[in-house]
Amino acid sequence: MADNALTVPLRSPLSQVTHRLAAATRTSGGAVRLAELPFLTQVDVRLDAKGAAFEAVGLALDLQLPIQPNTVVRTGELTALWLGPDEWLLIGPPGGEGELESRIREAAGDEPVSVTDVSAQRTTLLVTGPRARDLLAHGCPLDLHPRSFGSGRCAQTTLGRTQVVLVARDEPRAGFWVLVRSSFAGYLADWLLDAATEYV
Repeated sequence: MADNALTVPLRSPLSQVTHRLAAATRTSGGAVRLAELPFLTQVDVRLDAKGAAFEAVGLALDLQLPIQPNTVVRTGELTALWLGPDEWLLIGPPGGEGELESRIREAAGDEPVSVTDVSAQRTTLLVTGPRARDLLAHGCPLDLHPRSFGSGRCAQTTLGRTQVVLVARDEPRAGFWVLVRSSFAGYLADWLLDAATEYV
């Protein structure tokens, strides 16, 4: 029997504004760079940081989950964000959510753990360049000075009145990840594009 199912290509929440983000990057003369990083694997993990599963999951991932509030740990292509005393968001390359979930569940064994694929819930905006911090400061209530929010930090906050998870990347000149719910991504992209006109 022939397979008559239609295959619909994936479309990112910001596919309609990709060209506008690229144009803003060009017209800023390198002051800011805006781009979407679509379809990243995002897995929410909840477990007891003092329980046996904590260390077992860290070993299975080859990544120690951060225990300091609002910090980020990265190993290879996997990044772990501290979201709460018993909650982390794991971010990896597109398409890895199933394998990541399996590794966590297998490592936790019978210990209580919650593992939820939230990859489709949010998209990620990359904001880099020498003026990236200034651009974000226009609409974020956090003190984004490197002394307060330097490399390896993350926070659940607002940007342009939109709830986001903001991550200060740890690579040199890597800028920021802005994780935003897909339903608000268009609004936030418009806000960033408007704010970036200052650097044109």
